[in-house]
Amino acid sequence: MSQTVDRALSILPLLAEGPADLGQVADRLGVHKSTALRLLRTLHQHGLVYRQSDQRYRLGARLFALAQEAMDNLDIREIAHPHLVRLNEQCGHTVHLAVHEENEVLYIDKVESRYPVRMYSRIGRPVAITVAAVAKLLLADLPEPERRALAQKLDYPLYTARSTPNAAAFLRELEKARHQGWATDLGGHEESINCVAAPVRGADGRVVAAMSVSAPNVVVTADELLTLLPLVRRTADAISGEYSGRTPVEESV
Repeated sequence: MSQTVDRALSILPLLAEGPADLGQVADRLGVHKSTALRLLRTLHQHGLVYRQSDQRYRLGARLFALAQEAMDNLDIREIAHPHLVRLNEQCGHTVHLAVHEENEVLYIDKVESRYPVRMYSRIGRPVAITVAAVAKLLLADLPEPERRALAQKLDYPLYTARSTPNAAAFLRELEKARHQGWATDLGGHEESINCVAAPVRGADGRVVAAMSVSAPNVVVTADELLTLLPLVRRTADAISGEYSGRTPVEESV
């Protein structure tokens, strides 16, 4: 049974390359045409493949519907939370997860630091969009025309001397984040708080969320916080892998 399932599922990546006839499917699977036909008929009955008028097979509409339904039901917060907790346990600092919705970047999860100093950030509240490291990563992934249009519409409050002062500087920050694949806020929102962030990507490579580690400089310096960048990026990559389905989650038996 497992071999049959394996063979049937192997047909789907083949048809993702384009329509194929019975002979091509049989050759790719290394089976007789009669075996390939039984597999195709079963997939066709479930709407996963479709037989065209030229007798070639392509992926069926049901497969796309299932994929969209699965994407719609993915909860990035639920997937990311255990990883955020683990990162917090390793470094002790505040960990955030944020997403871009409408015209705002919002925190959707937070794991508090283990020391008495607390950050004012709250789940559900928007971030300081022109300075926050998570915002830079989320907005840097927008198409260039959208980035430029957004930059022109934003206000640029000078929270500190290190705040982003104008649209030109903001676009440079976004380009830097896009190029290097990570971002920082080193005293741009609060002089005493530093932050380093990494992107979480979906199956298509687009940024779907961003996560960060933040700490006051009375606990660690900016340079010391930056030494955590490899750990932050590994955590973001692990979340990306699980969210996109590239990394299988181990099942408990």
